[in-house]
Amino acid sequence: MSSAQRKIIFGLLWLSILVFGGTAGYMIIEGASFLDALFMTVITITTIGYGEHVPLSKTGMVFTMILAISGVGFFFYIFSLIGDIIATSTLQAFSGKRMEKQIAKLKDHCILCGFGRVGRHVYEFLSPELQVVVIEKDPQKIEELQSKNILHIQGDATLEETLLKAGIDKAKYLVATLGEDALNLYVVITARGLNPNIYIVSRANEHGVEKKLYQVGANRVFSLYHTGARKIALSVLKPNVVDFIDVAYPEIPSDLEIEEVRISEASKLVGKTIEQSQIKPRMNAVILAIRRKNGEMLFNPGPSTLIQEGDILIVFGERKKLELLSDVASGKLAL
Repeated sequence: MSSAQRKIIFGLLWLSILVFGGTAGYMIIEGASFLDALFMTVITITTIGYGEHVPLSKTGMVFTMILAISGVGFFFYIFSLIGDIIATSTLQAFSGKRMEKQIAKLKDHCILCGFGRVGRHVYEFLSPELQVVVIEKDPQKIEELQSKNILHIQGDATLEETLLKAGIDKAKYLVATLGEDALNLYVVITARGLNPNIYIVSRANEHGVEKKLYQVGANRVFSLYHTGARKIALSVLKPNVVDFIDVAYPEIPSDLEIEEVRISEASKLVGKTIEQSQIKPRMNAVILAIRRKNGEMLFNPGPSTLIQEGDILIVFGERKKLELLSDVASGKLAL
């Protein structure tokens, strides 16, 4: 429920208390009939003041004054609520147009579908590295996104028009973290149809859905329950292995990282062996694996392994040195 809806409900509750409380009060204090008491309540709350339709005792006069003040307060509240809704709507419209312009300028960004418990954590990990556009339709979560100034689109992520607004045609990644597998399937199908080259990662909730998500175009699928259970078990059986793997995660306070580095055509590393590249002595980095352009994966490559254009190096080392290595791999710097 949005903030405006809560305020409207509070206003209706206030009005109900005034009407029913005022009617009951006149019936009890002055012994008026229901219709007379209701009439007296309405003219008092609205400050019309046709005169005392019901003869008032001193207690009735005090009650009437309290009711009148409460009625005036209610109408002030309504006027302020209307002004607030108008101002908020105007601001949201202006902010929405400005955000749409920002999103339209993005390229190679990530589209995150869903800002629930999973999506929120995914955003926290991705946002330091990538421009992220969130698609969400829950009004409460939209308010949170607005308050945090996060780029977002309000709408249904399974619809083409929503994905197009989020810049699907220029996006590099899409992450589907919706709570229902059927919705994630629709998102993957729609996204793959709009952008055949986009890299899609999807959440799977039920066992057996992973295969379907791969079939409709997902590049990676993660079952949260399976992944979580596996990590818990590994933490018991092989805690040191888990500690090593966790280096790759940004929440671990360490200068060490596991990074993937893509070798471009312009890089001076192309055509050199690992030994000739001098990556280990100069960057103090270890090449754990190499993924070839054709998808072949070489684990623990030897010093005579040749580095080729299009290779992806899985490298372990210090964060600053890995950033420098990325520049060398892209051709910006010479090692």
